[in-house]
Amino acid sequence: RAMENTSLPSLMQMPQNSLQYQVVTILLVLLICGVGIAGNIMVVLVVLKTKHMRTPTNCYLVSLAIADLIVLLAAGLPNITESVAATWVYGYTGCLFITYLQYLGINASSCSITAFTIERYIAICHPIKAQFICTVSRAKKIIAFVWAFTSVYCVMWFFLLDIKEVLYADGVRVACDYKVSRNHYLPIYFLDFTIYYVIPLFLATVLYGLIARILFLNPIPTTPQDTERMGNNSIHQGRSSNTIKMSCHRNKNVTKMLAVVVILFALLWMPYRTIVVVNSFMNPPYLNTWFLLFCRMSIYLNSAVNPVIYNLMSQKFRAAFKKLCKCKQTRAEKPTWKAPTVSETIRNKDRPPPRTPPQYHSLD
Repeated sequence: RAMENTSLPSLMQMPQNSLQYQVVTILLVLLICGVGIAGNIMVVLVVLKTKHMRTPTNCYLVSLAIADLIVLLAAGLPNITESVAATWVYGYTGCLFITYLQYLGINASSCSITAFTIERYIAICHPIKAQFICTVSRAKKIIAFVWAFTSVYCVMWFFLLDIKEVLYADGVRVACDYKVSRNHYLPIYFLDFTIYYVIPLFLATVLYGLIARILFLNPIPTTPQDTERMGNNSIHQGRSSNTIKMSCHRNKNVTKMLAVVVILFALLWMPYRTIVVVNSFMNPPYLNTWFLLFCRMSIYLNSAVNPVIYNLMSQKFRAAFKKLCKCKQTRAEKPTWKAPTVSETIRNKDRPPPRTPPQYHSLD
């Protein structure tokens, strides 16, 4: 590889981030990444450990959680050392693999959101087809394809990056940067922007609009069984109607939760996506330190906030999270069985059996 070595004509001091910037960066990254890493791990665990949580939608949420974990680990944590040291400390190999993982997590996250949006549309707007299309096995195949596609797509970053050194009066500053001028990356920027931001949001806008029309304006039976029950005689029509209402209510709650995930994805990614596009045309690019920090924190927050949304808006996830948190405590407090002694056994045999009150059976 060729390492670019640049020296400044005048002996300038190496630029350092202010103490205020370093403190704010460290605190925000540790807080957001800590909450996000713990939350996304919990999402993966509750879906894998709880049988009734293994639904097609939750499979996509597991894929999203894994992608968000990669973003937080590969993008969030290295940001601490970079802000403190004001230089790249992970070398050439770290430059390639960390950048690759960052884009892998970002792109897989976007694809997972698109996948569960399409799955929700089919499940609600085409309920009969959904019985054969929206299955866990099919969801796993789609997730495998998503990760395979994004893994191959992101390989290009191994050939686009390099380490650059700038000599200063008091040392050398190392940066993980592009091999050639930023202008040569315009096609990649816009391809990335289109595939992983514009298209997912366009699909989400259209599909959630169709879903809202069905759920909130023109409710329909959500399963073939519900449709069949509607044709039964009048004795069962009341119970059938309640079943359909409950199913529709569940679908509304799930759809609202996923819609919030998509809206936050759009809002929190907008600053970064916008500055990348704008800087592609500006010379010199806009590189305000605090604004770039805001863009990064928005990305990390997007990867950390989803488990919080699930906990607030999904009763099933909330119960599963509580059960997971109490699991170790319950095991520790579980009483151990103690075998009775010989004398206790003899005393129990001598005692008369307790009187049993008469049993009354309910007619319900």
